[in-house]
Amino acid sequence: MEEMAPFVLITLGDTRTKTSVPQARLRSPSMNRNIIATFAAFIMIFTVGCTTKSYVSKQTTPIINKTNELDQITAQNTKDIRDVDSRAQKGITDVNTRSEAANQKALAAGSAADQAQQAANQAVTGVNALTNTVANLDNYHPVTEATVHFGFNKADLTKKAKEALDELANEVPNTPHFILEVDGNTDSVGGADYNYELSQRRAFAVIQYMAEAHNIPAHKFYIVGLGKDKPAAPNSSASGRQQNRRVDVRLMTNSTESPAAAQNNVPATQTEPAEAPQQK
Repeated sequence: MEEMAPFVLITLGDTRTKTSVPQARLRSPSMNRNIIATFAAFIMIFTVGCTTKSYVSKQTTPIINKTNELDQITAQNTKDIRDVDSRAQKGITDVNTRSEAANQKALAAGSAADQAQQAANQAVTGVNALTNTVANLDNYHPVTEATVHFGFNKADLTKKAKEALDELANEVPNTPHFILEVDGNTDSVGGADYNYELSQRRAFAVIQYMAEAHNIPAHKFYIVGLGKDKPAAPNSSASGRQQNRRVDVRLMTNSTESPAAAQNNVPATQTEPAEAPQQK
């Protein structure tokens, strides 16, 4: 037999009616209070949770923002430091390069200064030697001499003139502490300034030949360009002017230990046609 569901008796007014109500749908007042309390607790927990989350969010948001700001500042500072370091390294490299270049220039300048000092010392030595020579000219005496002649308005050595110079140069090795006095001369034709220049060219021609042919050092020569100021003969005649177009070379020494000087005058006269008075 099918089991009958329990029922309760519900009285409405004076009428009594039996109604069958499933027992599962009926709850007691204590059960209802538990449900309400549970629901209220859930609502409270949800509300408290939301409130706490909102509070924490409000408290942490400024911190997070500040942290982000600090991260940005740190990144910018790091970039700035790298830029400064890069510029510093470039500056150091430039300074080192310039310093090395300055050192090279300083070394070159020092070397040039040393060379200049050496040249100056040599020049001073030469000047001192020349000064002593000039100061002691009165102490020198001639050993031998030669006279070479030149064509009109010319400064070229002839073959005979070179032979005369060769003969004089043969005495040089036997003459200690020697000098060679070289006097250039001209005739009276022409201006004084031109004749001085011409007489010097003639003297230099003699010096160049003796230096090249006989290896006589340049500081051994004492040069005088006299122009027309020291004639050997009157300039009134062609033969006299021909004798005046000359260079006198004297080998001299200040040594008293040298052998007796050979008093040999070796003129080298070249035959020239008579000079017309109107020529130059």
